[in-house]
Amino acid sequence: MAIKLKPLDQQVIVITGATSGIGLATAKAAHKAGARLVLAARSQADLDTVARELGGRVAVVAADVADPAAVRRIHEAAHSNFGALDTWVNNAGVGMWGKLEQGKLEDFKKLYETNFWGIVNGSLEAIKHLKKHGGALINLGSVVSDVATPIQGMYASSKHAVKGFTDALRIELAD
Repeated sequence: MAIKLKPLDQQVIVITGATSGIGLATAKAAHKAGARLVLAARSQADLDTVARELGGRVAVVAADVADPAAVRRIHEAAHSNFGALDTWVNNAGVGMWGKLEQGKLEDFKKLYETNFWGIVNGSLEAIKHLKKHGGALINLGSVVSDVATPIQGMYASSKHAVKGFTDALRIELAD
């Protein structure tokens, strides 16, 4: 079955990790195409800067995607500001470099809280709406989702986990 999505200028798009990198580039491109945006990141100041740069049709939510209640607030902002949700982009992530044996367990856990559990939290929140109304869920991985690299072992393992979760969710939602 083909997925039918609204044109971008008719969509409300949630983007996590929206203040830098791929998230910011996605926000700029979607805004230019006419989408209404709900941008989420941890820094309110950075979100406010991006919102000012983009202009109208933007709502911002300072949120840590590792916190399910914060992710719920992102979803609520889409509905309270724009009355809908059409696409959810789980982009928030952090990097980590160094040999695994030299890393700290608390740092590894923090990376997983954002990179893996943030995607789980966003996905499970988004599908509450998307299953009923349609739309798209986009989970960003990495080239290291498939191939581990030295010095990025923990980051790569988190992206492997994202791929496994996303593949399983896609299959379950197809039923």
